[in-house]
Formats: sequence, structure tokens, C-alpha cells
Amino acid sequence: MKRSLATSAVLALTLCSACQGDERAIQERHPVAAAPAGTDVRARLARYTTVTLAVDTAGLTANERQMIPLLIDAARAMDPIYWKEAAGDRDSILRSIPDTATRRLAQINYGPWDRLDNDAPFVAEAGTKPPGANLYPRDMTKAELDSAAATSKAYGDSLRSLYTLVRRDSTGRLVAIPYSKAFAAESRLAATKLREAAGLAEDPGLRRYLDARAQALLTDDYRPSDLAWMDMKHNRLDIVIGPIETYEDHLFGYKAAHEAYVLIKDMAWSQRLAKYTKLLPALQRGLPVSAAYKKETPGTASDLNAYNVVYYAGQANAGAKTIAINLPNDEQVQLQKGTRRLQLENVIQAKFDKILQPIAAVLIDSAQLRRINFNAFFENTMFHEVAHGLGIKHTIDGKGTVRAALKERASALEEEKADILGLHMVRALNARGELGDEDVSDNYVTFLASLFRSVRFGASDAHGRANIVSFNFLEQHGAFARDSATGTYHVDLAKMPAALDTLAATILRLQGDGDYAGVGAFYEKYGTISPTLQHDLDRIATKGIPVDVVFEQGGPLGRGTK
Repeated sequence: MKRSLATSAVLALTLCSACQGDERAIQERHPVAAAPAGTDVRARLARYTTVTLAVDTAGLTANERQMIPLLIDAARAMDPIYWKEAAGDRDSILRSIPDTATRRLAQINYGPWDRLDNDAPFVAEAGTKPPGANLYPRDMTKAELDSAAATSKAYGDSLRSLYTLVRRDSTGRLVAIPYSKAFAAESRLAATKLREAAGLAEDPGLRRYLDARAQALLTDDYRPSDLAWMDMKHNRLDIVIGPIETYEDHLFGYKAAHEAYVLIKDMAWSQRLAKYTKLLPALQRGLPVSAAYKKETPGTASDLNAYNVVYYAGQANAGAKTIAINLPNDEQVQLQKGTRRLQLENVIQAKFDKILQPIAAVLIDSAQLRRINFNAFFENTMFHEVAHGLGIKHTIDGKGTVRAALKERASALEEEKADILGLHMVRALNARGELGDEDVSDNYVTFLASLFRSVRFGASDAHGRANIVSFNFLEQHGAFARDSATGTYHVDLAKMPAALDTLAATILRLQGDGDYAGVGAFYEKYGTISPTLQHDLDRIATKGIPVDVVFEQGGPLGRGTK
């Protein structure tokens, strides 16, 4: 197969044909040519509003304050790696874009494709974004990798590994390059900073985790550090760092991409949230699906904590920003230790204030606006993350994990599952009296308003795709309706629970069956934005309501605000 380099002007990683052995070079293809500055780029920039990540550090010790700049330095090292995974060499790409506005948009998107517009190119000659981003050769087909992987188990495992780039050697043969070698300089820098921070850590669990994560970046063996991360319980500082999520890989869903979050735990809120993970086994038994699809027992060692974010980097910082995290993704660690759910409190508050409330004022029936509140938004976000631990991680036929069976379709379906089972949990906990005198109707109406918020992320985003499908499914099952006279939506509080249960059962069966074709058909049926919904999304845009946030971060830390 011939390798064509002429069709795209975007920088990309390629294997230097003159290089042999382990020291494989990473080289550029062609410089990016910037599109002329104009209203299109400025309109795209206007979809974001700037938020300063200001955090209260008054309760930290002197050592913890010294650790934060070291953790930020480690996090920053993820940025150039993620650029290479998503598009190409960061500095070369940005230097080749003379227009300031276009360059800023590329910085936000980590490349020349708009993540809030289904990866539409905004740089001249960028072309369509490869479904495998820059994680595979651009001219490689799915069939070619499958054929190569079938020649031997070890070779196939290396090509499909979460932690390798796929490139071509001088003969055109596909080869797997371990991340620790492909990104050796950045990985060493991050590891050094993590170890320096570990030397200052007063909490033994945090110290062990930082040392283990540093080692993982150098060896591509992440399970020991995932286990160490789950074992630490009393830390006030935290950092999530390394190749974690597979969202960037739309070709197979095999490859994890690099990112980082630097975090400070809200100890008071975390204590309030701690009780819910103990209820997971009972909640699992109550899922609205047959026994075969809920036979696994979720771990109860999971943590549910609230954090304030100090710094985002890499995939976490690209396009739409994450407001909660559920990790580790390793299914064996999940079954052994559970997961940790991190609610990013200061970012959740910012999105509620600047985006969700203004959207609700435009699109939610005035009679139900009183049901839009931060507490419901926070709970929906929190239980979304808890719900990742529910359901099934391995297919019921014993052929492997759901993630492996569903490939690139796994991420969006898992995000949708978490949304829907999160609401199921709210209803179940409310019925048990675990949420006090709260009204679950607030959660339903706030969830509908948040669907409009997340649908705007676009179909290239796993959360965006999930919410388009959920919106259409629930609307067709009568969970809510649109008043054509006012252009506003009203939740049918009587029909919403049954519609949610039907959707939950559908998703859990698709996952448990490992039904790759079925997921494709499901998303084909429900995954299109209708003209009416698009009209309403356009109405939001005309009001100047941002789609998402960008951060001012990494500056001096003081008391800040929460």
C-alpha cells in the first residue's frame, strides 16, 4: 500500500523510514496553512467563556503548597504529548498559523478541528480529521490492522495496546511504539516532577501513588499505580495523570490519550458523599434488567469525593471540559478495588452559573424553571460517576470486556449508561430516604436542561453523542414534550421514570451482549439532531450563551474563591 502525504496539510506523527530499532524518530509531515481570519473563527471562539480556576489554599500545609507547582509542571508535560496524539507537534502547528484568533482556537482544540462542531476543520487544507487522530498512520485501514494483528497474539496485543502508537517501519509494516519510548522526554520530565512532589508528601498513601505513577509513565505499566491510587484515602492533594481515556480514538477505541488534573480535595463535602458507594451492591440488584446483565458485584471500596481543580492538561483540557471523573478504567482494578469518583466542584458551579441556568431560561417551561437548581445538577453529575460502577464490565458470553467488544462505540454508550443509571440511582436513593426530603422531579428537569447543554458538544464528543441519543429516545418515549407555541420543553414527571428504565435496560443489554452492530444501529436510529432540536440550539446560540469554558490557570495560588 502506498503512503500518501499530499492530501493533508496538518502536522502528523510518522515513523522516520531512515531510523531503525528502538530509537524511532517522530517527524512532521507538512506545515499547517491558516485559514483567513474572519467571522467564522471568531464565532467559534465566542462559544467559550473564560473561567479562572481560583482555589482556596488556606487549609494546605507548607509542604502541600510547595507540591502544587511541581504537580502542575508534571501535568503540563501531558500537553505536548496529547498534541502529538491528536494532531502533531504543537509548536510547529501553532507557529504556522499567523492569525491570532485561529491560533487561539487551535490551542483550545489541540489541533485544527473544532471539537464543538463534530471536528469540522477551521484551518485551510486541514481536511477531515482522521478517525484514529494521530494514533495510527493516516493511510491505515481498520482491515489492515486487524489482518496484521491476526498474524500472532503478541504482535496483535502490541498493536491494540492502550499504550502504543501504531506507525510504519521502513518497509511499510505496522509497528507498535510504546508510549514511554515515543514520548520519552515528556514522560521523564513528568516522572521527575512527580517524584519531587512525592518527597514532600506528608500522606504515605499519596507518596506511594506519586512514586508509582512516575514509574508507570516510564514503563507503560499502569495497574500498580491505579491500585496505589485506590488505596490512598487521606490525601488532600491529588493528580490524575497519564494516558487514560480512549475518546480520541474513533477508529478502534483502543488507544488511551494523555491528560492530567491537579486537584485539592474538599474534605467536608467528601465526608458527606462517602456513604453512597456502600450502597452500590443493593443498587446493582435493583437495576431494571434481567439477572444476567447485573450479575457482577460492584466494588464497595470506591471513593466519592468533591475536589476543586487547580489545573487541566491534555485531553481533559481539549474542547468541552470534564466536570467529573470516574477512574480507574482498568476492569480488573474496578472489580478488585472499585473506582474513585471525583466531582470537580468549582467547574460544576461555573458551568451551572454560566451555561445551564441561561439555557434553562430559554428552553424550559416557565412552570418548571423553579426545579432547576445547583444541588440537582451536582447530584446528577455525582451519580453519573457512581453509575459507571454499575451494570456489567464483561460480556455475558464470557468472551471478554464490554470495552473490547464494542471498540470505538464503547465510550459514548458507557457515558449514556452513566447518565441514565445515575438518575435511576437518584430515584432509588430518594425512595429509601437517603436524600432527605429532596424532590427527584428537580433532578429530572435539571437533567433535561443539561441535555441541551451537552448536546451542543457535538457528535465528535462521547458525552455529546450520548446525550443526542438520550434526548431523542426519551422524547420518543414521552418523557418530555415541546410546546410549539412557546418553544419550551416540559418534563412529564409521570412518564419519565418508565422511559429512563426502558433506556437503561436497552443500554445494559447492548453492553452485556457485546453487540457492536446493535450499538451502531441504536446510534443510527437515535443519534441525529432533528431540525426542531437544531432550531432550538440555534436559539441558544443567538442569546450568546457559551457552549463551554476555557480556563485561566496555572497562575499564583492564593485563597481564591470556591
